[in-house]
Amino acid sequence: MTLRVGLTGSIGMGKSTTAAMFADEGIPVWDADRAVHDLYAPNGAAVEIIRAQFPSVINDGAVSRRRLRELIATDPTVLDRLQTLVHPLVAQNRQDFLAANAGSIVLLDIPLLFETGADALCDVIVVVSAPADVQRARVVARAEMSESDFDMILARQTPDAEKRKRADYIVETLTLDTARAAVRDIVQQLRDTHAPDRS
Repeated sequence: MTLRVGLTGSIGMGKSTTAAMFADEGIPVWDADRAVHDLYAPNGAAVEIIRAQFPSVINDGAVSRRRLRELIATDPTVLDRLQTLVHPLVAQNRQDFLAANAGSIVLLDIPLLFETGADALCDVIVVVSAPADVQRARVVARAEMSESDFDMILARQTPDAEKRKRADYIVETLTLDTARAAVRDIVQQLRDTHAPDRS
């Protein structure tokens, strides 16, 4: 049996770094953001589908995330329409990953795990968390992210306190060392309780 571990956390909480720590421990990781990135890249499966609906966001044969953010800022309905187009492609990518790693402990790195209902696919939920002031400082330090961008994204995400309530495990990311220790502990507990499929 495959043990599906869902990893999530609000923007700026250190989720990608934490996912990499699980990979370092030998856990196969499916990254929802990476899947979307590949779909948006030149010749990606989503490019022509999105071009048909939102031609202004295509640049040099790829989907421009900057143009997409600008469009969503002017018309909030764009995001829901976009997700309707892209979700089936992402779901297929995830299924391919699960099929390739059947019988293992796998990590599904999904930023909008609760918001999209993807938590229903998971056996275990891990939430990455940090204090709100640390979160904001991390995000606005990114060159491409403004305070208003951060607030717009945060408004669409399940609050951190709610995520923590729904978690089986919480990884605090104030320091790399504490996060890594927590990840190692979680992986050990999961391995102790998950019998690998040897059929």
